[in-house]
Amino acid sequence: MPRQSTWDTELYEAKHNFVWKFGEGVLDLLDPKAGERILDVGCGTGHLTQTIAERGATVVGFDSSPEMIGQARQNFPRLQFILGDAAEMEFRSEFDAVFSNAALHWMKNASQVAKGMADALKPGGRLAIEFGGKGNIAAIENAIESVLVRYHGTAMPESRTYFPSVSEYTTVLENWGLEVRYAHLFDRPTPLTGEHGMEDWIRQFKWYYFEPLPPEQRKRALSEVIEELDPILKRDGKWVADYRRLRIFAVKP
Repeated sequence: MPRQSTWDTELYEAKHNFVWKFGEGVLDLLDPKAGERILDVGCGTGHLTQTIAERGATVVGFDSSPEMIGQARQNFPRLQFILGDAAEMEFRSEFDAVFSNAALHWMKNASQVAKGMADALKPGGRLAIEFGGKGNIAAIENAIESVLVRYHGTAMPESRTYFPSVSEYTTVLENWGLEVRYAHLFDRPTPLTGEHGMEDWIRQFKWYYFEPLPPEQRKRALSEVIEELDPILKRDGKWVADYRRLRIFAVKP
């Protein structure tokens, strides 16, 4: 998982474990086998990397966040984790499969990342990935923008996420020689943990919008965003994030 400013790994592990728990579905699509060598791109704190290893594969976790890689190494010291930029990977026909869960939407240089994943695969290798697709967290992003534009004006920070459509991303993969066999964009309303679930989520994943503001303005702006989202994303007193996921399976001929 790439950098925003820094990642709060304690908050991530305590409140956002749904990130890797929901990833178990795309693991079934990957179907790792004993003896295979697999690359996990955007491995975060390593939980799914470990699950792949438990199925008998030799797995390498790769992430651009020092905080995430550091936590992954603490969590699973027997696994190999590499710190680096996925757009600059230099693997060449080394892996039977490439896996990625909930990470590629942080990598705006999508074409170079796709090239790196394609280059990493052996001929006949497969790609199994899932990440935010078109329309992902639209309500959350709209609320943040509508509030923060009043604080930032024309200096509003640029979004750091990339949520493509099916046709957009499959074209990216095909441009690097991958053959897409399956692609599905679907809604996944995702319950957040606790009374302050939405605040915790924003602090973890969208805080870069708030960081340039003075502390008191950050606090006030966050309260306004939460107030705007309350009637939209709170159901029976519980917060639900409006996730949409893009799941893809492809092979390298």
